[in-house]
Amino acid sequence: MAGLIKREDIDELRSRTRIDEVVGEFVTLKTAGIGSLKGLCPFHDEKTPSFTVRPQVGMYHCFGCGESGDVFSFLQKVEQLSFVETVEALAGKIGMHLRYEDGKGPDREQASRRQRLLEMHEVAQRFFTQCLESEQGQIGREFLEGRGFPLSSSKEFGLGFAPKSWDSLTSQLKRAGFTEEEILAGGLASEGGRGIYDRFRGRVVWPIKDMTSRTIGFGARRLYDDDKGPKYLNTPETALYHKNQVLYGLDLAKKDIAKTKRVVIVEGYTDVMAAHLAGVTQAVATCGTAFGPEHVKIVRRLLGDDPTGQVIFTFDGDAAGQKAALRAFEFESEFTAQTFVAVEPDGLDPCDLRMQKGDGALRELIDGRKPLFEFVITTAISRYDLDSVEGRIAAVKASAEVLADIRDRNSLSHYYRFVAGRIGVDIDEVESAVRDARKRPSRPQANQSRQPQPAPSQTPPGAPPVASGLPGQAGASQAQRYGSQDQQRSGHPASRPQSSGQYAPGQQARGQQPSGQPTQGQQLSGQPASGQGQQQGADAQRPSTGFAPAGGGAGGDDTAIEYVYDERPDVSNLSAPISPARLKTEKGALMVALQHPEFVNAKLFDSLSARAFEHPGYRRIQAAVKAAGGLKSAGGAQTAGTAAATRWADAVLSASAEDLKPYVTQLLVTPLPVADGVSAEGFARGIVARLFDYDLERIAKELHSRLQRQDTTDTAAQTTLLGQLQVLEQHRARLKTLM
Repeated sequence: MAGLIKREDIDELRSRTRIDEVVGEFVTLKTAGIGSLKGLCPFHDEKTPSFTVRPQVGMYHCFGCGESGDVFSFLQKVEQLSFVETVEALAGKIGMHLRYEDGKGPDREQASRRQRLLEMHEVAQRFFTQCLESEQGQIGREFLEGRGFPLSSSKEFGLGFAPKSWDSLTSQLKRAGFTEEEILAGGLASEGGRGIYDRFRGRVVWPIKDMTSRTIGFGARRLYDDDKGPKYLNTPETALYHKNQVLYGLDLAKKDIAKTKRVVIVEGYTDVMAAHLAGVTQAVATCGTAFGPEHVKIVRRLLGDDPTGQVIFTFDGDAAGQKAALRAFEFESEFTAQTFVAVEPDGLDPCDLRMQKGDGALRELIDGRKPLFEFVITTAISRYDLDSVEGRIAAVKASAEVLADIRDRNSLSHYYRFVAGRIGVDIDEVESAVRDARKRPSRPQANQSRQPQPAPSQTPPGAPPVASGLPGQAGASQAQRYGSQDQQRSGHPASRPQSSGQYAPGQQARGQQPSGQPTQGQQLSGQPASGQGQQQGADAQRPSTGFAPAGGGAGGDDTAIEYVYDERPDVSNLSAPISPARLKTEKGALMVALQHPEFVNAKLFDSLSARAFEHPGYRRIQAAVKAAGGLKSAGGAQTAGTAAATRWADAVLSASAEDLKPYVTQLLVTPLPVADGVSAEGFARGIVARLFDYDLERIAKELHSRLQRQDTTDTAAQTTLLGQLQVLEQHRARLKTLM
């Protein structure tokens, strides 16, 4: 068994790997505040981006489902890898040599099953590619050239040829050290009465790759007339390949999809090649299955749920193409982006169109796209005899079912005229039919999924019970951090803590929303929402703890701070409620200390008493900061670079209790709510100064109390106390210049 990877190598690899680049291979990220990026979470289905990445500290956190961690835990989760596999894969990408504690690397025989399958597919692809270029691959080259793909194009897409043999590939794989069990598990061979034999024989082969450009399967096209198998044959379902979760060509198209906010969905491998060679570099295709819900999720993550994005389906103009378009329409309401269809009137697919009319014709087909709604309406109308009254009535009703789901109400007037003109009825009849369609309770409300969803519960199932009562922060699902030595020994990430069925004080079970409280992320302007104006008692004392300086700075009075997060604190175990401004200040000061320690006077901050933080959860985080060595040990983390910032984050997390780590992670990745025109440094100095002022105010109250109790005849003691109060007020006056 291989030894443990040296800790210093793990730390170096983390510092040399940009988490935003790794995450960006799976999620489209956009700037979201100072030093933060945001996108749709790859770990749960959402429509409003809540997945935040901070490259400076090498961490991510989802405010929807609570997943958090570093680049290693991200890949462990999305790729289903062990910690060791993740480290070795990242090291291989950047060419870094890893050292092991016993001086030996991983034993090949003990390598993970998944990694072995990936290596086997790489060997298979090289074999197929070599065969295509060999003499026996002549039939494959002729087929591809006949479709407009010379050998240079075939090389660009990694195409190959499977010899017309029963054991060419299996023999090659066995020579490379793979077992029959592994070859069967990878879907590269079938098993008969005489043993295993090649699955792909006498076919042109396309490598199917995941989003990170690793080959996970193959698609193959029949070439010989005596081949009685299907025209196209794909890899079966394996540990690597799941056809409903793969889009062919996505590894090539993902960057242009994210850049142009457009994805073009075609029907076959040759259509993808033709589109890319014609300049439509956003083309992808499903692999042996219809476009489905899992494909929708992939596309949405790449487009980032941008309402200006475009999803363009291409279908043949025949009946099968119309049927495929109607199937795609079933998922139209799942997209925030606009959906279109491009249908070639002569029934040519993109590959045939390019062959017959050239690259320009293919680009024109895509540019001439029509809204999917319009195509579906036209198809619906075409089923009825418009020369009869009954046919026109039926056509209006069928069209109304489609129009009732249009989310853009401004477009409805156009479609009313479109339908009325096509059928030959008055616009009023169409509008009336649409109103009736919306009233029918049995009609599926497709567009309801586009409406803002209630915030997830503060404590998702599986999250650890929180004793600290941190205000309004969702628990993270990963309490273990960065892959410990125990993870290396087991080959798997630390197990997810199980919920004890308890919730932090003031939190609700999933699906419950406190009465009179806005959903998470709802912006408040200081005024209660409708129906909340009469809120009294304990609820009225549980304010939002998000904060954003209003009026262009970190200063201003407490009422000049607008709420931007709905984070309701737990105050059930306190003798008196904490003011909203105080909670915002405590949270903000800790965010600054964790994210930008270079902007904070380390000596003063480290000297703060625990009583400077009224909220018990924030008090625990302050204690973790001190246990990590205090701000003096951060050493200007941000100015020293990502490595120093990551070390500081690691130190604080290591000093935090397991139930506290998710909340520390949130403070590390949440963007500073800096107002326009205010620098991060200005905000930091202002919010920390406000915290110091609160602490000085507390001390001043204690001195006033002592002064009142002081014997009036002890003038010396009174003079001392008055002098101390005067010094305190001078300090507070200087602090107010920063607030």
